[in-house]
Amino acid sequence: MKIQKILIANRGEIAIRIMKTAQMMKIRSVAIKTAVETNAMYLSFADEVFDNSEDISEIPVFLDIEKLISIAQKTGADAVHPGYGFLAENAYFAQKCIDNNLIFIGPSPDAIYKMGNKTIARKLALKSNIPMAMGSEGNIANEEEAVAIASKIGYPVIIKAASGGGGRGMRIVRKAEEMEKMFLLASKESEKAFNDPSVFLEKYIENPKHIEFQILGDTKGNVIHLGERECSIQRKHQKLLEEAPSVALDNKLRNKMGRMAVQIAKAVNYYSAGTVEFLLDSDRNFYFMEMNTRIQVEHSVTEIITGIDLIEQQIRIANGEALKFSQEDIKIKGWAIECRINAEDVQAGFAPDPGRIEYLSMPADPYVRVDTGVQAGSAIVSSYDSMIAKLIVSGRDRKEAIKNCKMALDKVWIKGTKTTLPFFRMLVRNQKFQDGTFTTAFIEKDLDKYYLNSEYEEMLAAWLATKLFVEENLQEKSINVDFENGKEMSPWLLNKRINQF
Repeated sequence: MKIQKILIANRGEIAIRIMKTAQMMKIRSVAIKTAVETNAMYLSFADEVFDNSEDISEIPVFLDIEKLISIAQKTGADAVHPGYGFLAENAYFAQKCIDNNLIFIGPSPDAIYKMGNKTIARKLALKSNIPMAMGSEGNIANEEEAVAIASKIGYPVIIKAASGGGGRGMRIVRKAEEMEKMFLLASKESEKAFNDPSVFLEKYIENPKHIEFQILGDTKGNVIHLGERECSIQRKHQKLLEEAPSVALDNKLRNKMGRMAVQIAKAVNYYSAGTVEFLLDSDRNFYFMEMNTRIQVEHSVTEIITGIDLIEQQIRIANGEALKFSQEDIKIKGWAIECRINAEDVQAGFAPDPGRIEYLSMPADPYVRVDTGVQAGSAIVSSYDSMIAKLIVSGRDRKEAIKNCKMALDKVWIKGTKTTLPFFRMLVRNQKFQDGTFTTAFIEKDLDKYYLNSEYEEMLAAWLATKLFVEENLQEKSINVDFENGKEMSPWLLNKRINQF
C-alpha cells in the first residue's frame, strides 16, 4: 500500500521537516493543534490540521497513544511519523499503529524494544562481537551488586538507565563510597523519566569522543551506513553541536566502525533510519554505547554531506521499497556543522528561558541551512523543548565549514529570549575546537567561560532601542549607523546585519 496521508505525531522543527519532504513526495500531512501552541508555525506547513486545542489534560497529545490513533483514524491518515522524542522509540506505540492498520514510519516494534532496552542491546552487541566496555551482564539489583562488579572492572564506572537515553538516569561513580548515593539517584531518575527504575553498570571511558553512525535498512534485509557524526560537544550528556564527518576518523577506522554499526542493526533485522553510537578512546579503541531507533536531531549534517534525504528514505522504506543505493554508492562530500540554538541562559548554566520571540533573523547564504519551528511572534513554552533553530553550515572541508559557521552565527539575530548564540560564537573561535582535539569533557574541563563578551553589545542594545523608538513614533524605516570605524566587527555586530534592520 502506498502512503497517501501522514499524521505527524510531533511538533516544532521536526514536524515541518517531515511535512516538507511529504509535500515533495506529493503525500498529504496532518498536524495537531494543541492548547499551548494554537498559532504554532508548524501548523501552517500541514495540508490538514486537527484541532485538539480544547484538550487541556496534563498528558500532551504527543504522548497519548490512544488519542493519536484516534486522530489518525478520524483524519483518514494511513501512516504515522513520530519524529524524534515523545513516542518515537516506544515499541507499544509502533505496535498499536500496526494493530490499527496504520503504517508506522520507523523500525519494527521488536527492534525498538530490543535496542531501547540497553541491557538487551548490550547482550546482542556482545553476541555480534561488537566491541563493548566491560560491565554488568544485565540489570543490577542494588548498590551492593554494583560495588561488587565495580571492584572487578575498576573505577570509575557509570550507572545507566536500562530503558533510557538522552543522558537521563546516568551517574558516574569514582569510588565505592559514592555508589549508594549514585545508584539511588540513577534509579529514581530512570523511573521518573522512563517509568522503569532498572539500571546497569559499565566501565566509564575517560574523556572519549562520541561518534555515531547513521544507518539505513529496508525490509528486504539491506542495511548500509551513511558515515559518522561527531557529537562530542555536549554538556551533561546533552548534545549542543554536531558535525559530519569526524576529524578523529580515517578511512580505515571509519570502515571498521561502519561495519560494526551495520552488524548490530542486522542483529535485530533493522529497517528505517537509525543511529548506532560509539565511544572512541584516546588509543582509538571504540565501544558500542547504544542504538537510537529514530531520526536524530542531528540528521541534517548527514544529509548535507551525502545528499540523501533521510525522511524520504524513511517514508520509502515504510512503503516497502528497497534501498536504491548500496554501500559503495555512498560518497562523503564536504563538511557540515550543526549548532542547536536553544532558548537557554548560558550564564545560568544553560537554564531554559521561555518567552516570546520578538525578532528573528537568520542568514540566507548558500552554505547555510536553517531548520526551525519558530518565527517572530512564536512563543517558546516551558511545556516543550527550548529549541529555536538548528543552524547547519557546510564547507568544502572542516576549516571552511568553521569559517562559514563563524560568519553564519554572526548574522543571526534573535530578540525576546536569551539563547545559546553567545556560547556558539565563543566555541567556534576556541583553538581546541578548531584543531579537533576536544572530547566529551571539553565543556566541563577545557572552557574557562561559556560566553563570548563583546565591547559592542551595549552600543548595539542602545542603537536598537533608538531605532525601535524611531520606527514606532516617527514611522522612520531606515537608519544607517556605522559602528565599525575600521575595526573587526564583533560577533554581536556585523555592519551588514545592522543595515538590514
